[in-house]
Amino acid sequence: MEPRPCSKVTCHDEAVSTLTYVYADSLVVVGPLSDRVEPHGYDLCARHASSLSVPQGWQVLRRVVLGHDH
Repeated sequence: MEPRPCSKVTCHDEAVSTLTYVYADSLVVVGPLSDRVEPHGYDLCARHASSLSVPQGWQVLRRVVLGHDH
């Protein structure tokens, strides 16, 4: 997979996570970087993925890959 940049406008770091919104459930899902660019996803670097803020009343679900070798 070719490296992709963080979706934050002023950030030039490599994306490591993909964020998606589930509006019906007031949920933000942050997971491993998707295999392809998703039209409703936001690719984030490690710094922005760990420091994100969500709307009041929303929950964050962080998905991790267990047993993933680098």
